[in-house]
Amino acid sequence: MPGGAMAGPGGAVRGRFAVVGGGIAGVTCAEKLAAEFPSEDIFLVTASPVIKAVTNFKQVSKTLEEFDVEEQPSSLLEKRYPNIRVIQSGVKQLKSDEHKIYTEDGKEYIYEKLCLCAGAKPKLIVEGNPYVLGIRDTDSAQAFQKNLAQAERIVVVGNGGIALELVYEVQGCEVIWAIKDKAIGNTFFDAGAAEFLLPKLTAESQESPIECKRTKYTTSGRKKKDITPASDKLGSALGPDWHEGLHLKGTKEFSHKVHIEILCEVKKILLQQEFIQLQQTSLTFPKGEKNVEADEVLWPVYVELTNGKIYGCNFIVSATGVVPNVEPFLDGNNFAVGEDGGLKVDKHMHTSLPDVFAAGDICTAAWEPSPVWHQMRLWTQARQMGWYAAKCMAAEALGESIDMDFSFELFAHITKFFNYKVVVLGKYNAQGLGSEHELMLRCTKGHEYVKVVMQNGRMMGAVLIGETDLEETFENLILNQMDLSAYGEDLLNPDIDIEDYFD
Repeated sequence: MPGGAMAGPGGAVRGRFAVVGGGIAGVTCAEKLAAEFPSEDIFLVTASPVIKAVTNFKQVSKTLEEFDVEEQPSSLLEKRYPNIRVIQSGVKQLKSDEHKIYTEDGKEYIYEKLCLCAGAKPKLIVEGNPYVLGIRDTDSAQAFQKNLAQAERIVVVGNGGIALELVYEVQGCEVIWAIKDKAIGNTFFDAGAAEFLLPKLTAESQESPIECKRTKYTTSGRKKKDITPASDKLGSALGPDWHEGLHLKGTKEFSHKVHIEILCEVKKILLQQEFIQLQQTSLTFPKGEKNVEADEVLWPVYVELTNGKIYGCNFIVSATGVVPNVEPFLDGNNFAVGEDGGLKVDKHMHTSLPDVFAAGDICTAAWEPSPVWHQMRLWTQARQMGWYAAKCMAAEALGESIDMDFSFELFAHITKFFNYKVVVLGKYNAQGLGSEHELMLRCTKGHEYVKVVMQNGRMMGAVLIGETDLEETFENLILNQMDLSAYGEDLLNPDIDIEDYFD
């Protein structure tokens, strides 16, 4: 057997470290362990034939990082790290008291330290309805593209990052967008930022996107048929620019037609038969503010919203967030589970069970966080947690102590919405600050939007949309908690170069 792996009793294979999950958290964790222990075999157990690799990593500032996500065959990972052994199989059972993993293909693995990085799956508004598509991974994004090619109208439910990008990218198809908040993009923005972005949504044609090198997926053309279900197998989660290279076009000639229904959720979903039997009235795509007409067209499926409106459509996209993928691990193991369904981890990424760690979307940060950090199930945090979990596993294996990683000092995320660069820092939506905070804004229509969250004269968070060049300055101001009361409104005065103050 290659270095470090031993056959145990009853044909079980022994290894010092095992990682479950071939996404960003799992791969980052395995790579870091492989580098720290070059003579040990690192098992990476994943159900998917491809893994997610971080490429073109760039440290933008102290806490902001940018990278691309690439799907690669697992053999490439084994080439880069000869001591990583990829086991392509799902996990059937974990027996943590015996330090054993049983895989779907009937094999057993004994580990000393284990890290669970099995990610999360989409929270569907209803399970098992063929007209409801969740978008979470490459397979479901491709199923979506195929269905969209024959669609005249879709209903999108949800208000996170995927819903935002989706609604902006879809062309030639009417979109009814149902959100439970007052404004779009609630996970990243407040109403002001949403206002700033809205004109982009209604613009007739789109400008060409900012150059962006990330995963490209190609899909073969296929014949027209009914709804293509996304397979039940878990594909790998989407890259940050998952819609690039997908042809998201419906049957119509216009570019953009989006109608937003705010403060509502889906009450029920009716198939065509039920709709006809109930003799309900559905609405056409709204033309003006007051212009609401009954729809003469018969649609395959109907959505009744909690505000009483009913719309017919070809299918529904459920983009309402994710549920941690804990299923195969809970049985027979007494894990402490967070309110959001994730495996609770302490500040060393340790679950409640000995020698079992967790990182990425599957875990719930249960340590006392820094006042300007919070968990969000994002690429960047998956990478940071996977890397840090490997360091914690290594430290524990070697009996050393380790400090909390700096990346958990400040929440920092950089992304792109509606073709604008978007940076969010700290408590950018005043999360958990109560009423004791104030906001300062600077906005140039179509150009930039800057918002800072202040509390007791200190900067607690910021949203930067557009090329503002303020991210490093604001990052420092949030991290060092300097009292900024003296600067007042000048803090955002574009004629004053803030950096001169604080260098």
